[in-house]
Amino acid sequence: MTVDLVGFLGVVLAAYVVPGPDFLVVLRSATEHPAKGRAAGLGAQAGLCVHMLAAATGLSLIAARSPVAYDAIQLLGAAYLVHLGVRAVLAARRAAARRRSAGGAPSVCLTKRPGREESANEAPARGRWWSGFRQGLLTNVLNPKAALFFLSVLPQFVNGSGSRSRQIFLLGTLDILMGVGYWFALVAMATRLRALLDRPAFRRRWELATGWLFIAIGIGVAATA
Repeated sequence: MTVDLVGFLGVVLAAYVVPGPDFLVVLRSATEHPAKGRAAGLGAQAGLCVHMLAAATGLSLIAARSPVAYDAIQLLGAAYLVHLGVRAVLAARRAAARRRSAGGAPSVCLTKRPGREESANEAPARGRWWSGFRQGLLTNVLNPKAALFFLSVLPQFVNGSGSRSRQIFLLGTLDILMGVGYWFALVAMATRLRALLDRPAFRRRWELATGWLFIAIGIGVAATA
């Protein structure tokens, strides 16, 4: 079984480098916590697994040929992106309101006792991981363009002399593994922003900027439905 691996890997790398909803979800999660960023990346790749299985069973083909189904998935994805954006904007405004009510205190962490701070950090660790994974998964699963990749782009690199399904699974697996490496590298670079974002003013601006960007992307996706 031979496939055009060089051409395929080039297309996949270009697709990952161009920022999209997955990129924004992973980047924003990574600035909150590296573990959440890695979880978001794994969630996005789990979404690709769903698309790959759907393409293999023909479900993606049905959705692609049905305008109603395709538009419904696209609108759900747009609504979820807007939901993430609204949450980020509201969180930034609540944080600003708390700082104003506290009289501009520089940091809440300075008033906490060490023992309580450690237990507070350990308690939400699992919830933080699942939150990142869920955001990455839903953002990818509700993106019909990811499904179209497995239906239109991927088959162009399949060799007709071998098993078509086996080659699709091979290429899809390579895509997923490349994505895991790419997202983890992005998380490693994004964690450098955390020192800057520890400052309340920068954190608020970041939350507002990414929140409104989520909303803008969601509205743009809905407008094309």
